[in-house]
Amino acid sequence: MFARQRQTLTGRWETQERAFNYHARMKKISCLAFGVLWLATLPVLAQTPTTEPSGLAQAKAAEKAAPLSALDSQLFYQLLVGEITAQEGEPAEGFALMLDAARKTGSPQLYQRATEIALQSRSGDAALQAAKAWAEAIPDSREANRFVLQILIALGRIADTAEPLKKELRLTPDIERFSVLASIPRAYARAADKTAAATVVEEALSNYLGGSADPATASAAWTTVSRMRLAAGNSRGALEAAQRAQVASPLAEGPPLVALELMETVPVEAERIVLQYVDGNPKALPELRMGYARALLDAQRYAESMTQLQVVTREKPDFADAWLVLGSLQLQENQLAQAQTSLERYVTLAQQQPTPAERGPGLSQAYLSLAQLAEKRKDYKGAEAWLGKIENSSEMVQAQARRASILASQGKLEQGRQLLRQLPEKTPADARLKVNAEVALLRDAKQYRMAYDTLAQALVKKPDDPELIYDQAMMAEKLDMLDDMERLLRQVIALKPDYHHAYNALGYSLADRNIRLPEARELIRQALTYAPSDPFIKDSLGWVEFRLGNRAEAAGIFEAAYKAKPDAEIAAHYGEVLWSMGQQDRAIAIWKEGKLLNPDNETLMETLKRLRVKL
Repeated sequence: MFARQRQTLTGRWETQERAFNYHARMKKISCLAFGVLWLATLPVLAQTPTTEPSGLAQAKAAEKAAPLSALDSQLFYQLLVGEITAQEGEPAEGFALMLDAARKTGSPQLYQRATEIALQSRSGDAALQAAKAWAEAIPDSREANRFVLQILIALGRIADTAEPLKKELRLTPDIERFSVLASIPRAYARAADKTAAATVVEEALSNYLGGSADPATASAAWTTVSRMRLAAGNSRGALEAAQRAQVASPLAEGPPLVALELMETVPVEAERIVLQYVDGNPKALPELRMGYARALLDAQRYAESMTQLQVVTREKPDFADAWLVLGSLQLQENQLAQAQTSLERYVTLAQQQPTPAERGPGLSQAYLSLAQLAEKRKDYKGAEAWLGKIENSSEMVQAQARRASILASQGKLEQGRQLLRQLPEKTPADARLKVNAEVALLRDAKQYRMAYDTLAQALVKKPDDPELIYDQAMMAEKLDMLDDMERLLRQVIALKPDYHHAYNALGYSLADRNIRLPEARELIRQALTYAPSDPFIKDSLGWVEFRLGNRAEAAGIFEAAYKAKPDAEIAAHYGEVLWSMGQQDRAIAIWKEGKLLNPDNETLMETLKRLRVKL
């Protein structure tokens, strides 16, 4: 009796314990129940018409809603347990239950949920299994096919994506096809094997690349192929695809947009695509023309860039960014009145934006440029007023550098240096900016020894920084420490073999001293391999050819360089070559232009003094 009573008590305790665990678990279930019920009724709610449907429509709605609207208690419990086990750290069991429920009901929502559970548990193979089951159960589901495609890409199974990609294009309505084609390069952006991705995409798009395809669609497809080839590092292949895209549809925006990205690697051919678009299309996108202007700036083709910017501001006068870039370029070219107008126009447009975020950092840049412009006019009070408008803390180093420059212009160099040194250094980049600003201040004040020593102190902390070493080499040249300069420049080349400024500086220095001229020419030609459009490197090449006695060749080089970049130093060299060739009138005209550009240029003044020319 005692033993039986003990067993009864034990059983009752176990029953109570199970009941306790059950209620604790059901408390979690109750939190999920409403969500699962909502999921179960979603298809029914989505298909509930606002008016009485026809008999055929009612039948279709009932057929679609039937799988989940007819949920029995066992299936409902299975969904609950699946969700709970997935959330309680057993995603494999939760996934299996959810996928089984999806197969029983044919519900796209449950297939998607099973896929999501697998993805959340970082089980790519399980996610692919669920997505494929979904796509097989509902063959016309674009959502299911997209999951298959995206998971295959994430798993690195690029070769297997061809069929899902073809299916995506096949299921896409005509009205959406352009946006889908444009999105393909983004979908494959994380693919490790970019070459394989480009090959698969081209295969999948084969039906849209032929002559039978609609011209606009063919252009969009070739543009996609071009972007895929570009991502794979195949610049020539990307160019060929972009050219085909433009032939298919000359006014399409895609080909010139890709061509802008190709201008660094295949500049001549890529630029033809851009020019064909902007010259042959009076309604060319201002943003695209703006991109072309920036590409020209990067290539240091300032006059051509300015022309494009002027077209943008004329055709779309409310395009704020164009005014900012145009004003900055005009300031660089010493066109002070035009720069003032452009920059103030930008400020007016930027201030019309409702929030600081929308106004962006450009407003601070405009204030800095306007302060620099006022400083050039020796309007120091006006310059300070513009600087006082800067609120962006990240621009504070530049603002203080401009204030320091104003102080130096008034004979207060040490006060300017102290102003810069008092700036906080929150990051290594801040420290670097401070050094650059102080060196620039000292260089402009012709305090070359101080600048050299400041760079030496910075190099103690960063001894292998090629840019700091290069700057110190330039100060060594100013101090006539030419052996030191050459040592430093060769150190830069050893650290960074593609640093074209170092090759150019060393080559020009040798040519200017009329020594080791073959070596100087080789150094300058090496610089041009890294920066073929740089007019200053071309100026150096012209100078070494002149020193070698090749005056006609030098004149041609200088003419091209001066056309690309009207500059006082290039004018000094170009004029001297013309003078030596007996073309004195033309030489004087070039020198006068150079003097207008920069009356204080040292090279120009030295040239005129040496040749005893008075303008």
